Amino acid sequence: MSDGRDLPPTDIFEDLKAQKILLVDVREPAEFANERVHGALLHPLSTFEPKAIPTGGERRVIFQCGSGKRSRMALDMFMKETGADAAHMTGGIGMWKTHNLPVVKINPATGQVQDAGRY
Repeated sequence: MSDGRDLPPTDIFEDLKAQKILLVDVREPAEFANERVHGALLHPLSTFEPKAIPTGGERRVIFQCGSGKRSRMALDMFMKETGADAAHMTGGIGMWKTHNLPVVKINPATGQVQDAGRY
């Protein structure tokens, strides 16, 4: 299902840099540790509690996952439980990388964190 709450990664990147959004990654901790968007907060769908996400602030809540499926589920649960407006990233971090947007990741050769996403 596609509607006005399905946002492309390029728009989210610009809003993240401008501090207009709160990006919530709903993947599991191992996925998040391996690769993530700089500035995203982790709140796994497996333990998701919509009312734990802050609402009513200046920033719009945007959910993100690997492909867009879990983030849409989190969005639907969040809106049902809180009544707050929110959105999610279409295509997840996979689409984010397709647009050559920066990620934080672990270098498999060195084990060092590589963060090309500082704004």
